[in-house]
Amino acid sequence: MSSSLRSLVPTRRRVVRLFAVAGAAGLLLTGCGSDSDSKSSDKKGSSSAPSAPAGDSASGTRTVKDATGTAVQVPANPKRIVVLTQEDLDAVLALDVKPVGITNGQGLDKPPAYLAEKVKGIDVVGNLLQPVMDKVIAAKPDLILAGDMQDEQVLKQLRKITPATLVTMAPTDDWKLSFRGVGNAVNKLDQANKVITDYEAKAKKTGEELTANKAAAVSIVRWNPNGPSWMEKRQFASGVALDMGLTRPKAQDKDGNAHTPALSLEKINEIDGDWLFLGTLTADGASALKEVQNKPAYKELNAVKSNHVVTVDGSVWSTRGGPLAADVVLNVISKALSAKS
Repeated sequence: MSSSLRSLVPTRRRVVRLFAVAGAAGLLLTGCGSDSDSKSSDKKGSSSAPSAPAGDSASGTRTVKDATGTAVQVPANPKRIVVLTQEDLDAVLALDVKPVGITNGQGLDKPPAYLAEKVKGIDVVGNLLQPVMDKVIAAKPDLILAGDMQDEQVLKQLRKITPATLVTMAPTDDWKLSFRGVGNAVNKLDQANKVITDYEAKAKKTGEELTANKAAAVSIVRWNPNGPSWMEKRQFASGVALDMGLTRPKAQDKDGNAHTPALSLEKINEIDGDWLFLGTLTADGASALKEVQNKPAYKELNAVKSNHVVTVDGSVWSTRGGPLAADVVLNVISKALSAKS
Protein backbone atom coordinates (compact mmCIF):
# COMPACT_ATOMS: atom_id res chain seq x y z
CA MET A 1 0.00 0.00 0.00
CA SER A 2 1.38 3.41 -0.92
CA SER A 3 2.25 6.09 1.58
CA SER A 4 -0.55 8.26 0.22
CA LEU A 5 -3.11 5.54 0.81
CA ARG A 6 -1.74 4.94 4.32
CA SER A 7 -2.40 8.57 5.09
CA LEU A 8 -6.06 8.07 4.17
CA VAL A 9 -6.49 4.88 6.14
CA PRO A 10 -3.80 5.41 8.78
CA THR A 11 -4.17 2.48 11.11
CA ARG A 12 -6.33 -0.17 9.59
CA ARG A 13 -3.86 -2.47 7.82
CA ARG A 14 -0.88 -1.78 10.06
CA VAL A 15 -2.61 -2.51 13.34
CA VAL A 16 -4.07 -5.73 11.98
CA ARG A 17 -0.56 -7.16 11.86
CA LEU A 18 -0.12 -6.34 15.54
CA PHE A 19 -3.33 -7.99 16.66
CA ALA A 20 -2.79 -11.31 18.41
CA VAL A 21 -4.95 -13.52 16.22
CA ALA A 22 -4.90 -16.87 18.01
CA GLY A 23 -8.53 -17.76 18.43
CA ALA A 24 -9.60 -14.19 17.84
CA ALA A 25 -11.69 -14.87 14.74
CA GLY A 26 -14.44 -16.64 16.65
CA LEU A 27 -14.37 -14.73 19.92
CA LEU A 28 -16.95 -12.15 18.96
CA LEU A 29 -19.35 -14.97 18.22
CA THR A 30 -18.55 -17.77 20.61
CA GLY A 31 -18.87 -15.46 23.59
CA CYS A 32 -21.88 -13.50 22.40
CA GLY A 33 -25.40 -13.69 23.67
CA SER A 34 -27.35 -13.08 26.81
CA ASP A 35 -26.21 -14.55 30.09
CA SER A 36 -28.73 -17.36 29.73
CA ASP A 37 -28.26 -18.42 26.12
CA SER A 38 -24.85 -20.06 26.05
CA LYS A 39 -26.19 -23.60 25.83
CA SER A 40 -28.16 -23.17 22.63
CA SER A 41 -26.73 -22.99 19.12
CA ASP A 42 -27.82 -21.67 15.76
CA LYS A 43 -27.85 -24.56 13.32
CA LYS A 44 -28.24 -22.31 10.32
CA GLY A 45 -25.02 -20.43 11.03
CA SER A 46 -21.45 -21.57 11.42
CA SER A 47 -20.41 -23.86 14.25
CA SER A 48 -19.02 -20.87 16.12
CA ALA A 49 -22.08 -18.69 15.61
CA PRO A 50 -23.59 -17.11 18.73
CA SER A 51 -26.79 -18.33 20.26
CA ALA A 52 -29.95 -16.34 19.85
CA PRO A 53 -30.83 -14.43 23.03
CA ALA A 54 -33.28 -16.29 25.22
CA GLY A 55 -36.07 -14.97 27.38
CA ASP A 56 -37.44 -11.47 27.68
CA SER A 57 -34.76 -8.87 26.96
CA ALA A 58 -37.03 -5.89 26.47
CA SER A 59 -35.07 -3.95 29.06
CA GLY A 60 -31.79 -4.06 30.91
CA THR A 61 -28.47 -5.22 29.55
CA ARG A 62 -26.86 -8.26 28.00
CA THR A 63 -23.28 -9.52 28.19
CA VAL A 64 -21.45 -10.11 24.93
CA LYS A 65 -17.82 -10.71 24.06
CA ASP A 66 -16.23 -8.64 21.36
CA ALA A 67 -13.61 -9.70 18.81
CA THR A 68 -10.82 -9.33 21.37
CA GLY A 69 -12.59 -11.58 23.87
CA THR A 70 -13.55 -8.68 26.12
CA ALA A 71 -16.86 -9.16 27.95
CA VAL A 72 -19.00 -6.07 27.45
CA GLN A 73 -22.33 -5.08 28.95
CA VAL A 74 -24.54 -3.73 26.17
CA PRO A 75 -28.12 -2.44 26.20
CA ALA A 76 -30.64 -5.18 25.52
CA ASN A 77 -32.15 -2.93 22.88
CA PRO A 78 -29.71 -0.14 22.01
CA LYS A 79 -31.28 3.06 20.73
CA ARG A 80 -28.30 5.31 19.95
CA ILE A 81 -25.57 3.47 18.06
CA VAL A 82 -22.39 5.04 16.74
CA VAL A 83 -20.39 3.09 14.14
CA LEU A 84 -16.74 3.77 13.32
CA THR A 85 -16.35 1.78 10.10
CA GLN A 86 -18.42 1.41 6.97
CA GLU A 87 -18.56 -2.35 7.59
CA ASP A 88 -20.40 -1.78 10.87
CA LEU A 89 -22.54 0.85 9.16
CA ASP A 90 -23.41 -1.63 6.40
CA ALA A 91 -24.24 -4.25 9.04
CA VAL A 92 -26.62 -2.16 11.14
CA LEU A 93 -28.39 -0.75 8.10
CA ALA A 94 -28.91 -4.29 6.80
CA LEU A 95 -30.58 -5.02 10.13
CA ASP A 96 -32.92 -2.03 9.76
CA VAL A 97 -31.11 -0.11 12.50
CA LYS A 98 -30.41 3.58 11.92
CA PRO A 99 -27.31 4.76 13.80
CA VAL A 100 -26.97 8.23 15.29
CA GLY A 101 -23.31 8.66 14.32
CA ILE A 102 -21.18 7.35 11.45
CA THR A 103 -17.71 7.84 9.98
CA ASN A 104 -16.63 8.51 6.41
CA GLY A 105 -15.90 5.60 4.10
CA GLN A 106 -12.53 3.98 3.46
CA GLY A 107 -10.31 6.42 1.57
CA LEU A 108 -13.15 8.95 1.45
CA ASP A 109 -14.05 12.29 3.02
CA LYS A 110 -17.73 11.37 2.97
CA PRO A 111 -19.87 8.30 3.62
CA PRO A 112 -19.61 5.55 0.98
CA ALA A 113 -21.73 6.30 -2.08
CA TYR A 114 -23.61 3.00 -2.02
CA LEU A 115 -25.00 3.88 1.43
CA ALA A 116 -25.43 7.60 0.86
CA GLU A 117 -29.22 7.57 0.51
CA LYS A 118 -29.60 5.50 3.68
CA VAL A 119 -27.49 7.81 5.86
CA LYS A 120 -28.89 11.20 4.91
CA GLY A 121 -29.26 13.34 8.01
CA ILE A 122 -27.01 11.16 10.19
CA ASP A 123 -24.14 13.01 11.87
CA VAL A 124 -20.62 12.18 10.72
CA VAL A 125 -18.38 11.86 13.80
CA GLY A 126 -15.02 11.50 12.03
CA ASN A 127 -13.10 9.53 9.44
CA LEU A 128 -12.64 5.78 9.30
CA LEU A 129 -11.40 4.64 12.73
CA GLN A 130 -10.61 8.29 13.56
CA PRO A 131 -13.53 9.50 15.66
CA VAL A 132 -13.65 13.09 16.81
CA MET A 133 -14.43 12.59 20.49
CA ASP A 134 -16.47 15.76 20.94
CA LYS A 135 -18.71 14.64 18.07
CA VAL A 136 -19.07 11.16 19.51
CA ILE A 137 -20.03 12.65 22.88
CA ALA A 138 -22.59 14.89 21.19
CA ALA A 139 -24.20 11.82 19.61
CA LYS A 140 -24.93 10.46 23.11
CA PRO A 141 -24.36 6.81 22.14
CA ASP A 142 -25.51 3.90 24.26
CA LEU A 143 -23.49 1.51 22.01
CA ILE A 144 -20.34 2.09 19.96
CA LEU A 145 -19.31 -0.41 17.29
CA ALA A 146 -15.59 0.19 16.82
CA GLY A 147 -14.83 -2.10 13.87
CA ASP A 148 -11.25 -3.36 13.88
CA MET A 149 -10.02 -0.52 16.09
CA GLN A 150 -6.89 -1.58 17.99
CA ASP A 151 -5.68 1.78 19.28
CA GLU A 152 -6.01 1.22 23.02
CA GLN A 153 -5.89 4.93 23.82
CA VAL A 154 -8.79 5.63 21.48
CA LEU A 155 -10.73 2.66 22.85
CA LYS A 156 -10.14 3.93 26.39
CA GLN A 157 -11.59 7.32 25.45
CA LEU A 158 -14.56 5.70 23.74
CA ARG A 159 -15.27 3.53 26.77
CA LYS A 160 -15.37 6.65 28.93
CA ILE A 161 -18.16 7.89 26.68
CA THR A 162 -19.95 4.55 26.99
CA PRO A 163 -18.61 1.28 28.41
CA ALA A 164 -20.69 -0.45 25.73
CA THR A 165 -17.92 -0.14 23.12
CA LEU A 166 -17.13 -3.24 21.07
CA VAL A 167 -14.35 -4.17 18.68
CA THR A 168 -16.42 -6.02 16.08
CA MET A 169 -13.79 -7.51 13.76
CA ALA A 170 -10.72 -9.68 14.13
CA PRO A 171 -8.18 -9.81 11.28
CA THR A 172 -9.23 -13.26 10.07
CA ASP A 173 -13.00 -12.71 10.30
CA ASP A 174 -14.94 -12.71 7.06
CA TRP A 175 -17.89 -10.37 6.72
CA LYS A 176 -20.45 -13.03 7.57
CA LEU A 177 -18.77 -13.79 10.89
CA SER A 178 -18.50 -10.12 11.81
CA PHE A 179 -22.06 -9.46 10.68
CA ARG A 180 -23.41 -12.20 12.92
CA GLY A 181 -21.48 -10.66 15.81
CA VAL A 182 -22.96 -7.24 15.12
CA GLY A 183 -26.38 -8.83 14.82
CA ASN A 184 -25.93 -10.39 18.22
CA ALA A 185 -24.62 -7.15 19.73
CA VAL A 186 -27.76 -5.28 18.67
CA ASN A 187 -29.99 -8.22 19.69
CA LYS A 188 -30.94 -9.13 16.11
CA LEU A 189 -29.07 -12.37 15.58
CA ASP A 190 -32.02 -14.21 14.02
CA GLN A 191 -32.45 -11.41 11.51
CA ALA A 192 -28.72 -11.44 10.74
CA ASN A 193 -28.79 -15.17 10.06
CA LYS A 194 -31.75 -14.71 7.71
CA VAL A 195 -29.94 -11.94 5.82
CA ILE A 196 -26.97 -14.26 5.27
CA THR A 197 -29.17 -17.21 4.27
CA ASP A 198 -31.04 -15.03 1.76
CA TYR A 199 -27.79 -13.63 0.35
CA GLU A 200 -26.23 -17.08 -0.08
CA ALA A 201 -29.34 -18.36 -1.86
CA LYS A 202 -29.30 -15.34 -4.18
CA ALA A 203 -25.58 -15.72 -4.90
CA LYS A 204 -25.95 -19.39 -5.75
CA LYS A 205 -29.00 -18.83 -7.96
CA THR A 206 -27.41 -15.87 -9.73
CA GLY A 207 -24.23 -17.82 -10.41
CA GLU A 208 -26.17 -20.74 -11.85
CA GLU A 209 -27.94 -18.38 -14.25
CA LEU A 210 -24.74 -17.04 -15.82
CA THR A 211 -24.79 -19.73 -18.54
CA ALA A 212 -21.81 -18.99 -20.81
CA ASN A 213 -19.80 -17.36 -18.02
CA LYS A 214 -20.69 -19.88 -15.35
CA ALA A 215 -17.52 -20.73 -13.35
CA ALA A 216 -15.55 -18.01 -15.17
CA ALA A 217 -12.21 -16.98 -13.66
CA VAL A 218 -12.63 -13.45 -12.31
CA SER A 219 -9.72 -11.23 -11.36
CA ILE A 220 -10.43 -8.67 -8.64
CA VAL A 221 -7.89 -5.86 -8.45
CA ARG A 222 -7.36 -2.59 -6.65
CA TRP A 223 -5.14 -0.18 -8.56
CA ASN A 224 -2.88 1.78 -6.22
CA PRO A 225 -0.72 4.78 -7.15
CA ASN A 226 2.28 2.44 -7.42
CA GLY A 227 0.60 -0.45 -9.20
CA PRO A 228 -2.14 -3.10 -9.03
CA SER A 229 -2.87 -5.45 -6.12
CA TRP A 230 -5.05 -8.49 -6.64
CA MET A 231 -7.23 -9.72 -3.82
CA GLU A 232 -6.80 -13.05 -2.10
CA LYS A 233 -9.59 -15.65 -2.07
CA ARG A 234 -11.05 -14.83 1.34
CA GLN A 235 -11.05 -11.10 0.78
CA PHE A 236 -14.62 -9.82 0.75
CA ALA A 237 -15.32 -9.27 -2.98
CA SER A 238 -13.44 -12.46 -3.83
CA GLY A 239 -15.71 -14.35 -1.46
CA VAL A 240 -18.80 -13.00 -3.21
CA ALA A 241 -17.48 -14.30 -6.53
CA LEU A 242 -16.81 -17.71 -5.00
CA ASP A 243 -20.30 -17.75 -3.45
CA MET A 244 -21.59 -17.36 -7.00
CA GLY A 245 -19.66 -20.44 -8.10
CA LEU A 246 -17.07 -18.43 -10.00
CA THR A 247 -13.34 -19.13 -9.84
CA ARG A 248 -10.16 -17.12 -9.57
CA PRO A 249 -7.28 -17.06 -12.08
CA LYS A 250 -4.53 -19.55 -11.26
CA ALA A 251 -2.14 -16.82 -10.12
CA GLN A 252 -4.78 -15.54 -7.68
CA ASP A 253 -5.93 -18.91 -6.35
CA LYS A 254 -4.41 -18.26 -2.95
CA ASP A 255 -5.92 -18.35 0.51
CA GLY A 256 -6.00 -15.22 2.63
CA ASN A 257 -8.09 -12.09 3.11
CA ALA A 258 -5.67 -9.36 2.12
CA HIS A 259 -4.35 -7.64 -1.00
CA THR A 260 -1.00 -8.52 -2.55
CA PRO A 261 1.79 -5.95 -2.63
CA ALA A 262 1.55 -3.65 -5.64
CA LEU A 263 2.80 -5.38 -8.77
CA SER A 264 5.21 -3.98 -11.33
CA LEU A 265 4.33 -3.91 -15.03
CA GLU A 266 6.60 -6.95 -15.46
CA LYS A 267 4.12 -8.96 -13.37
CA ILE A 268 0.94 -7.42 -14.68
CA ASN A 269 -0.08 -10.76 -16.20
CA GLU A 270 -1.01 -11.83 -12.65
CA ILE A 271 -4.09 -9.64 -12.84
CA ASP A 272 -5.41 -11.28 -15.99
CA GLY A 273 -8.50 -13.46 -16.04
CA ASP A 274 -11.61 -14.26 -18.03
CA TRP A 275 -12.98 -11.07 -16.49
CA LEU A 276 -11.14 -8.24 -14.76
CA PHE A 277 -12.82 -6.07 -12.12
CA LEU A 278 -10.73 -2.96 -11.41
CA GLY A 279 -11.23 -0.47 -8.60
CA THR A 280 -9.31 2.42 -7.08
CA LEU A 281 -9.49 4.20 -3.73
CA THR A 282 -7.71 7.49 -4.37
CA ALA A 283 -7.37 10.07 -7.12
CA ASP A 284 -3.70 9.10 -7.41
CA GLY A 285 -4.71 5.48 -7.94
CA ALA A 286 -7.22 6.43 -10.61
CA SER A 287 -4.59 8.55 -12.35
CA ALA A 288 -2.06 5.69 -12.27
CA LEU A 289 -4.63 3.31 -13.76
CA LYS A 290 -5.49 5.74 -16.54
CA GLU A 291 -1.81 6.09 -17.38
CA VAL A 292 -1.10 2.36 -17.54
CA GLN A 293 -4.16 1.68 -19.72
CA ASN A 294 -2.23 3.20 -22.62
CA LYS A 295 0.74 0.85 -22.18
CA PRO A 296 1.24 -2.31 -24.29
CA ALA A 297 1.57 -4.55 -21.22
CA TYR A 298 -1.96 -3.63 -20.17
CA LYS A 299 -3.42 -3.82 -23.65
CA GLU A 300 -2.07 -7.38 -24.06
CA LEU A 301 -4.11 -8.76 -21.17
CA ASN A 302 -6.67 -11.28 -22.40
CA ALA A 303 -9.45 -9.62 -20.41
CA VAL A 304 -8.60 -6.28 -22.03
CA LYS A 305 -8.52 -7.73 -25.54
CA SER A 306 -11.86 -9.47 -24.91
CA ASN A 307 -13.41 -6.24 -23.60
CA HIS A 308 -14.01 -7.98 -20.28
CA VAL A 309 -12.77 -5.21 -18.00
CA VAL A 310 -15.23 -3.66 -15.53
CA THR A 311 -14.46 -0.54 -13.51
CA VAL A 312 -15.84 -0.83 -9.97
CA ASP A 313 -16.12 1.27 -6.82
CA GLY A 314 -13.01 0.52 -4.78
CA SER A 315 -14.64 1.91 -1.63
CA VAL A 316 -17.03 -1.06 -1.83
CA TRP A 317 -14.90 -3.81 -3.38
CA SER A 318 -11.76 -3.13 -1.31
CA THR A 319 -13.42 -3.16 2.10
CA ARG A 320 -13.99 -6.03 4.51
CA GLY A 321 -17.59 -6.00 3.43
CA GLY A 322 -21.10 -6.48 4.66
CA PRO A 323 -24.43 -7.71 3.32
CA LEU A 324 -25.34 -4.50 1.49
CA ALA A 325 -21.89 -4.27 -0.08
CA ALA A 326 -22.10 -7.95 -1.00
CA ASP A 327 -25.32 -7.28 -2.86
CA VAL A 328 -23.64 -4.45 -4.78
CA VAL A 329 -20.72 -6.68 -5.80
CA LEU A 330 -23.01 -9.57 -6.70
CA ASN A 331 -25.17 -7.36 -8.92
CA VAL A 332 -22.17 -5.82 -10.70
CA ILE A 333 -20.67 -9.23 -11.44
CA SER A 334 -24.03 -10.59 -12.58
CA LYS A 335 -24.70 -7.68 -14.91
CA ALA A 336 -21.25 -7.89 -16.49
CA LEU A 337 -21.19 -11.64 -16.96
CA SER A 338 -24.79 -11.82 -18.15
CA ALA A 339 -24.23 -9.29 -20.94
CA LYS A 340 -23.67 -10.61 -24.43
CA SER A 341 -20.03 -10.22 -25.45
